[in-house]
Amino acid sequence: MKSGRKQVKRMTGAMRIIHWANAISMVAAVITGLYIGHPYYQTLIADGAVDKYVMAWNRWGHFIVAIIFDVTSIVVAYLYFFSRFEKPYKKLIPTGKNVAEFGEVLLNLVTLNRRKKFDSTHSDSFNTVYFTIFHVLLVWMLFTGLQLYVHGLESGESSIGAWWPALLHLATDWTIPVTGGTLMDVRISHHETMWLIVTWVAFHIYYQIWRTIFWKEGDIAIVFGGSKFAKEQES
Repeated sequence: MKSGRKQVKRMTGAMRIIHWANAISMVAAVITGLYIGHPYYQTLIADGAVDKYVMAWNRWGHFIVAIIFDVTSIVVAYLYFFSRFEKPYKKLIPTGKNVAEFGEVLLNLVTLNRRKKFDSTHSDSFNTVYFTIFHVLLVWMLFTGLQLYVHGLESGESSIGAWWPALLHLATDWTIPVTGGTLMDVRISHHETMWLIVTWVAFHIYYQIWRTIFWKEGDIAIVFGGSKFAKEQES
């Protein structure tokens, strides 16, 4: 470690597991989701894709990663308010301190680090708002995705009973009028939101690399080891 710097813990083991579970699931969700919306490959064997259950396997994979998103979203929502490490919701409260910090981090980004007047040893307001937007998009994807899924259970029955489709209808039918009034509107919204998330991920990766280069505090190492090395005078 260089002199004048100290190691600060930024992510717990549970937070890193959630991060990578989300990252891997997202890649799988995009690949399978694009296939479900518009099948873009076939099997290389002579038999047609329909005989290899290619669509069925893609739907199954999509459903599995959606379940992972469900579980991690519930855990993240809990940690938002009750984590013993840090409580992100406190950074969302529009106090003068949080608003000023948000502005300083934004200025730091657009001026290419020529101005840095905030403490980078902890999660700042800008990043917290940014990650909150991501999780809001994920929740919307879950509701619209489950609405599309439950319409595949037209009989009102499922392998685990009628309560499951009934519960899904109760939880997600509101997405139809909100998106425009038809199931196709829900499908289009689900698809377009995916591109918003892909855009979010692209900026997220760019920004983490950007901070690692300009701040020189090893920010990219946070998702691997949980720590970074901040300058002593800024803590």
